[in-house]
Amino acid sequence: MPVGLQAQPSLGVPGKKRWAMVIDLRRCIGCMACVCADKAEYDVPLGVWRTIVKVKDTGSYPNTKRHFMPRLCNHCDNPPCVRNCPTEATYKHEEGFVLQRYERCIACRTCIAACPYNARHVLPKNRDRVKIGGVIDKCTFCHHRVAADLVPACVQTCLGRSRIFGDLNDPNSEVARLVARHSVVTLKPEKGTAPQVYYIKPDRVHTEQVLSRPVSHAARADAEAFYRHNRGTQFFSGVL
Repeated sequence: MPVGLQAQPSLGVPGKKRWAMVIDLRRCIGCMACVCADKAEYDVPLGVWRTIVKVKDTGSYPNTKRHFMPRLCNHCDNPPCVRNCPTEATYKHEEGFVLQRYERCIACRTCIAACPYNARHVLPKNRDRVKIGGVIDKCTFCHHRVAADLVPACVQTCLGRSRIFGDLNDPNSEVARLVARHSVVTLKPEKGTAPQVYYIKPDRVHTEQVLSRPVSHAARADAEAFYRHNRGTQFFSGVL
């Protein structure tokens, strides 16, 4: 049963739009351009972020790899932040945006506690150029840009085209084709929030040299020389 200003899910509903984002982890290079774009678009103060890119290093030298994981509000179809907001400052738009009305927010932080994705933050009160402060803020999927037929700032700036945005209800949109074609995953699906940020996971066989067999004699010779020079103990997980 909908509570407060929570619109009914529009995913798959004919005649309605359902904005969503696909993040292709195979194409993310960790340049942080998306983070900077959000900072510039909204004058986000130091110490808080609307989107982040988590970085994790695995392996040991010389067999190391760096992984990138962009995170932002998932604009859930069943958002717990909306259900738990006592003043209805947070609401869900009929096209899927989960938005914030600053004039209603009392900064009680219940939405922060309810969000399983840690996608919200408190704006500081002493801001110079923007007068909005002391309230909860979050990613809006750049609702104002989408209303003007533009893509979100992070998508516009993404150098590797890792972030793709569009109407998931339109079968001809790029996001719909990617979700249909690839085995996408969402974060914490067990929470029942129906998140609308989909991730395409990298195929380790194609992205990690240690798991892929060399395709030519020259590549095999190079790989053997590399691992011998660096005293590697495992050649391509046993395939070489």
